[in-house]
Amino acid sequence: MKEVPNHNQARPPAGSIREVGRYPIDLTGPHSHTLVIEPGVGSLSIGPAHLGRKADLYVEPDAHIDWTVFDAFATPAGSPWPRFLHYTGSDAGFFDWARERPIEEMTWVPILSADTVADASRSKLHALHVGLDPSGGRLHLQLPKRVDYFRLSMSGDLSRFSADGVRPYSLTLAPSTSRRNNGAPVLLPDLGELHQVTNLTLRNEPLAQPISLECLSRFPNLTSLSLWGNFCDLDQLACQARLTNLELRYMPDLGGLPPLDTLPLLDSFIAFNVEEITGKRLRQQLKTRANTRPWNGYTSVSKLRKPEWWAAEFGRPFSSWPKRLAKLANEAYDVAQAAMAQARSLADAEAAITAFTVRFNTLKGIETVEREDLGEAVRQLSQSDHLIGQPIPEEMAERWFDAARDY
Repeated sequence: MKEVPNHNQARPPAGSIREVGRYPIDLTGPHSHTLVIEPGVGSLSIGPAHLGRKADLYVEPDAHIDWTVFDAFATPAGSPWPRFLHYTGSDAGFFDWARERPIEEMTWVPILSADTVADASRSKLHALHVGLDPSGGRLHLQLPKRVDYFRLSMSGDLSRFSADGVRPYSLTLAPSTSRRNNGAPVLLPDLGELHQVTNLTLRNEPLAQPISLECLSRFPNLTSLSLWGNFCDLDQLACQARLTNLELRYMPDLGGLPPLDTLPLLDSFIAFNVEEITGKRLRQQLKTRANTRPWNGYTSVSKLRKPEWWAAEFGRPFSSWPKRLAKLANEAYDVAQAAMAQARSLADAEAAITAFTVRFNTLKGIETVEREDLGEAVRQLSQSDHLIGQPIPEEMAERWFDAARDY
């Protein structure tokens, strides 16, 4: 592994460093950081120390970053490195940097103390994902106009975002939803000029609070729509007469879905991991339509799922965990659930939940997100079957959880 000595003050020429190694860089000041490049890794994450192992380089949220330090780095094939950047903080200077140095994909989680306008109009940015926390200032983005196929993706509190300029080639929206499917449907906020896009993806978790498709009335130009997860008001799809492509994935409830023949221009259709009953009807509709007008694009209806499959795959909050941790978590959950099933007193229930909680006290990788997932698991356990004869208040289970955890 190559290592550049710290006494070398001259900045290497652009694209001259293509080897793995350890390199001192002036990210926030002279030799403020050491960049470690490993074989086959084309991504880099920058952010506050609380991100733990999710960040490769730690910077304070309001630190000024010299993005040009990365000009010297390239992939073995000569493309700019890193190819994929993930940044958590307030410095929007990467948009100016990208006027000369293209960014293949940027994920930005802005930490803004005040409303901010970011100018990406001259940025060579091919894909941008913005993750919006519920606190802080609003972000207004002037969209890139130098990239033909710019892809914009947003997640979190979408009400904190607005944009103007050239519409993106595609737009992906993943609004914040509750993991409990018992609240009012989520309504998308007004997104202004972004409603003019032709290619839209909406994402949600399969068993989360549903997202209402009432929002589709604001998107008059859609030709392609992809839905992932739990939605309601599917009857609104009937108003999208321009659709040529429709994709439905990981949808446990297709209630209200209009027949495919209500979309006169539809030529491609995918239903993957969807509820079984409607899925069978969709298969028949594909065949019927093919007899009258052949499909010119790809069509498929596959992986039809029964209700119990959704509960087994997505009912527990560990589906997004790394496989090793998820396996341990599910094993611990199984043991706790069995203990809860035999619980005859609140003391028995507390013992089961405490035993589950302490299993994770010595495990590495339990950060904020994982802690929240474990809290949700405890809530689910408290509401599972038992022999106590009275409900277990969720607040009581939460107190047991907080008392036993070290994370």
